[in-house]
Amino acid sequence: MRANIGRAAALLLIGIIICAGVYTSLMLAPHASAQTLTDQQKAQLQAQYDELQAEIAQWQQVLNDTKAKKASLQGDVTTLNAEIAKAQAEIKQRTITITTLGNEIDQKNAQISDLEDSIDQGHDSLAKLLRQMNETETESLVVLAFSASNLSDFLSDVDNINSINSALEAQFNQIRNTQAQVAIARDALSTQQDAQIDAEHDVEVKKSQIQDDQTQKKQLLAVTTQNETTYSQILAQRQAQAAAIRAALFPLRDAAAINFGTALTYAQAAQKATGVDPAFVLAILTQESNLGANVGQCYLSNDKTGAGVGKNTGTAFANVMSPTRDVPPFLALADQLGFDPHHQVVSCPIPSAGGWGGAMGPAQFIASTWATMASKVATARGESIANPWDPQDAIMAMSIYLGNLGASAGTYSSERTAAAKYYAGGAWATAGQTYANQVMSKVDSIQKNIDCLTDNSTCSI
Repeated sequence: MRANIGRAAALLLIGIIICAGVYTSLMLAPHASAQTLTDQQKAQLQAQYDELQAEIAQWQQVLNDTKAKKASLQGDVTTLNAEIAKAQAEIKQRTITITTLGNEIDQKNAQISDLEDSIDQGHDSLAKLLRQMNETETESLVVLAFSASNLSDFLSDVDNINSINSALEAQFNQIRNTQAQVAIARDALSTQQDAQIDAEHDVEVKKSQIQDDQTQKKQLLAVTTQNETTYSQILAQRQAQAAAIRAALFPLRDAAAINFGTALTYAQAAQKATGVDPAFVLAILTQESNLGANVGQCYLSNDKTGAGVGKNTGTAFANVMSPTRDVPPFLALADQLGFDPHHQVVSCPIPSAGGWGGAMGPAQFIASTWATMASKVATARGESIANPWDPQDAIMAMSIYLGNLGASAGTYSSERTAAAKYYAGGAWATAGQTYANQVMSKVDSIQKNIDCLTDNSTCSI
């Protein structure tokens, strides 16, 4: 019996050590690096933060008042001045946030380091107890009974065994509880790190905004207030730029291009249902279109094997569509929408990446995933059957899916993570990073185009 207990304890120890090894993968700052802010420092930072918040509100009121008036040269300059001042105050405010978060991250790293030290000490104690248990297992209770000089000595030996067993159980519980605390602390640390990334990104966006506004202000100041003709030309240029942006073709993968204004309208409609930012959705669509130029278009030719051919080249492909996972829902979709499944464009497989092709339409859902999305898209769109090649359905589906991946939080880090998961699924932390970076690099420029359409005064001249 005691031998079985000892072996079970040893196996449990191995399991605990393996689990603890998972936690050591995150690089931790040394304990000494934690610089705890004093209460006075925290109060000073909070006071500065509150003052900046009031300043930002004041400049926002200037913007609201100015934009409510008829467009004029002086009004534009006033607006730019307010935008610049507001952005500068927001940068200072976010810098305070970054400082505070940095301090909290240092403290959290120190806490995790202390907890892991406690786990290591627990392992040492556990090993000592297991050695003591092993020593008691060399003899059976019968041998102990007959070798004891008296009943009192025998009972003392039995008490010693029970004491070791109790100590083992207590040590196991302590290690498990400490590991649970480490997991909670790491989750909190991850949240704080994401918040710091978001704050740093906001600072860079505001810096870029200030630079653009200062350039535009310089151009406006070169126009004299008496030269109304010149200012009228500036207004006309802005309107022309907005019209050009709206009319510009927005390429879609495996579907005809639509103009940017239409794509934005679809993305804004989807935002009402999902909360996902239109600029982010359009950035994903742009990235997918770019990928489509390299992946190519294919037709499914063999339902049993999933083989197919290139649409334009006739080149044979072995893995166009998974025959078990995707062919059945693809054929069912063909029946619903009334298309020829062997002459409907899907993505070709990527030889270097392995796996299957078969992704459909602008949003590039494989048939099995689309089957789980179709009813949600149809409900959101108010239609009976959703079509993955229809741009409006595709954008709604993409927005719903990205929202489920966390993009509806609307922060830089949440959108970046959602983009990585959209591309690489469970391998998002590694295989999805390049894709996510490329998507996020497009968001700001797309947002500037959206702002220009919403408010012509933001259009660059």
